[in-house]
Amino acid sequence: MVLQDYEPNILNMADPNSVHTRILAKKEQLAKRIKQPLAELADMCSEVWPEQKKIDEILRHEIGAIPDCSLLYAWNVEGQVISCMILPDSIDDSWLGRDLQERPYLSNHLPFLGIMLSSVYRSDYDGRECITALQAVNRDNELLGFVAADFSVNDMLRDTHLSASIPQWNQYRGDPAVRGTLFLQQRFTSQLDEHIDEVLSRFEILISEHGVFHAKIHFSSGRCSIWLMDDPYSYRILTIEELLDPDLSLAYPWRSYTTKATISAQQVKACFEQFKRLRFGDETIYLRSSSINIINGMVGLTFSCDGSHYMPVQDFLDKEESFWFGNTTEDEEVQRQHQQHRKQDNSPGS
Repeated sequence: MVLQDYEPNILNMADPNSVHTRILAKKEQLAKRIKQPLAELADMCSEVWPEQKKIDEILRHEIGAIPDCSLLYAWNVEGQVISCMILPDSIDDSWLGRDLQERPYLSNHLPFLGIMLSSVYRSDYDGRECITALQAVNRDNELLGFVAADFSVNDMLRDTHLSASIPQWNQYRGDPAVRGTLFLQQRFTSQLDEHIDEVLSRFEILISEHGVFHAKIHFSSGRCSIWLMDDPYSYRILTIEELLDPDLSLAYPWRSYTTKATISAQQVKACFEQFKRLRFGDETIYLRSSSINIINGMVGLTFSCDGSHYMPVQDFLDKEESFWFGNTTEDEEVQRQHQQHRKQDNSPGS
C-alpha cells in the first residue's frame, strides 16, 4: 500500500465554469465538513483497535456526528473488514472479514495521517453512487488500519442547485482527416445557400416572435434544429422546404421576445448577418454549421476544417472578417496551408 497525507484541494478558480472546478468545490466542501469528526473518530478507535465489538460501539455512537454519512466501517492494513457495517439506523455483520483490496478507492494513494476522498463509484454494498472518505487510524506512529465513511451522492446533492453557466470562449480542433484533405475540397452551393437571406429572416422571426431560444443551422444539408421556450426538453427539425414555407409562423404560438434572453434581438440579427459572411467569405475555409442561444448568449461555429468555436455573442460580433480568414483563424496550421495555397494559385503560370 502506498501511503500519503491528504489535504483538501486548493481550487484553481481561474476557470470557475469548468466541470473539474465544480467537482473540486464539492469535494473540498465535503472534506472540510468531515475532517475533524473523522479524525476524532479515528483517535477513539485507535484506543480499542482491533477489538471488533468495541469498534462497532464507537462507530454506532459517532455516525450521527459525521454530516451526511450513510455508512461507517473499519478495516486493517491487509484490507480486511474488521467491523460491522454501521448504518444510521442498523448494523450489518455480513461483511466481516471481507477483502477490500479491489475496492475502487484503493486505486488511489491511501492516507497515512489524514483523509482521502475517493472518486464517485457504484457501491457493491448498496448499489448507490457514493464517495468514500478514508481516515487513517494510528497509535504510537504505527498505522493500524482505516475508518471508511461512505457518502451517498444523492444525499449529498439533494439540497444543492445547478451552478450558473458562465459564457466563455472555447475552441476545438476537429478531425485531422478532415483538415488533411481540406484543400482538396471546395464549398458546394446548397439549397439553403441559394435562399440564405429568406432562411435567416425566418429564424429572426422564430426567435423574436415565436419563442425559439436556441437554433442550429446546417448550411450544406439545409437541416435546422430549434428549441422553444414552450417545450425546452424537445428539439424540432426543420427542412429547407419547411423554412421556405411562407406559412411557417402558423405552426408555432406567438410569444414576445423572452425576458430571460441575455442578448438583444438586434444582436441576433447581427449574428445572422455574420453567419452569412462566414459562409460565403472563402471557398475553402467556410462556415459549415452555426448555432445561437439567446438565454446564455452563446454562438457555436463549425468550419469546413472541422474546427469549432463556442463564444459569447459580443465576442463574436467584435471580430472583424479578417480574424476568421486572416492570420488568427481557429487553426493556425490550416490557415498557414491556406495562405500557401493562395500564393500558389496566384503565382505566374498557375
